[in-house]
Amino acid sequence: MQRFIEAQVVADLRRKMVMLTGARQVGKTTLARALMPRFPESQYLNWDIPSDRAVLQRQSWNPRAGLLVLDEVHKMPSWKAWLKGVVDARSEGQALLVTGSARMDTFRQSGESLAGRYLALRMHPVSVREWCEQHGASPDDALSLILRRGGFPEPLLAENDEDAQRWRRQYATDLIREDVVEFSRLHEVNAMRMFFELLRERVGAPLSLASMARDLAVAPATLRRYLDVLQALYIVFTVQPWHHNIARALLQTPKVYFFDSGLVKGDDGVRFENAVAGMLLRHVHWQQDALGVDADLHYVRTKDGAEVDFCLSEQQALTHLIECKLADPQPHRALLRFAAQFPQARAVQLVRSLRQPEDWRGVQVQRAGEWLAGLAS
Repeated sequence: MQRFIEAQVVADLRRKMVMLTGARQVGKTTLARALMPRFPESQYLNWDIPSDRAVLQRQSWNPRAGLLVLDEVHKMPSWKAWLKGVVDARSEGQALLVTGSARMDTFRQSGESLAGRYLALRMHPVSVREWCEQHGASPDDALSLILRRGGFPEPLLAENDEDAQRWRRQYATDLIREDVVEFSRLHEVNAMRMFFELLRERVGAPLSLASMARDLAVAPATLRRYLDVLQALYIVFTVQPWHHNIARALLQTPKVYFFDSGLVKGDDGVRFENAVAGMLLRHVHWQQDALGVDADLHYVRTKDGAEVDFCLSEQQALTHLIECKLADPQPHRALLRFAAQFPQARAVQLVRSLRQPEDWRGVQVQRAGEWLAGLAS
């Protein structure tokens, strides 16, 4: 399937090197290969393939390649200095696409700076809007499929739910056994695996690493390191509480979600909240990467325990308050409270199964699928 981000990648390649990152098997390589026929003599090289690695080390690729795709080169020692030299010495008019399954800013092997030499884009799992536009599905049907199979292309396109589940079981195993260990050189594989499983059961709840550390008999600092690794590999992401003082917000308890909502262990409500979180993050990242907007995703929680699932901001001002419900059309009490406290923000209650949209004292009760289909990407 054609991905929503494709047109932006092509446009950016005409201007600068593009760094395309995202979770393992989210579709980066498929997208890169789909773009190659648009450029003359395109060439794809992957650091993980020994024969390609030799070409990369010698820099003996075709100098006439209209598009040069470099995959997983961040695993190379001193990759920043090497890539800086590649960018500066490339043939005139040659497009350069660098892809990777980890955040490039987490690799510090080189002090070289790539500032001004690239444009960064983050690729996400398939959203309701993307599936509707590509397959002509209704928003409700698209959301149902994503909730059942997750948003990664292969399970979404599988012939049946059983094949999708088999893919996910192998995917979860490989994440810990291969990707995490390779990225971090962790020796405590069993502890990381147990931490990963605990996170799958704590989606959407304030994350207490101290409590989890006691359960796993490890230091809280160790779990913070594990969490950093899982975030760097686009396996999980955290949502920080909203506060006007950003420094204070970072000191408060975050909530954790999975990029692949199919990895969540929980009831229908938890899986629905994770899917919404993922699509909101995709919306925010698109605003940041493609539009240059200072946007962010948070949640709202007060000392007395009142909480709204998510909020969106631009220029450090709230634009949306968002609560997720499976079937309850009655506005959440905390959402009503914060809607009055932040009248400039649009208050929305997304209901998975809703007979008809309604307005309640400044709160819009909306069908979740239809509202998510209207996001930016």
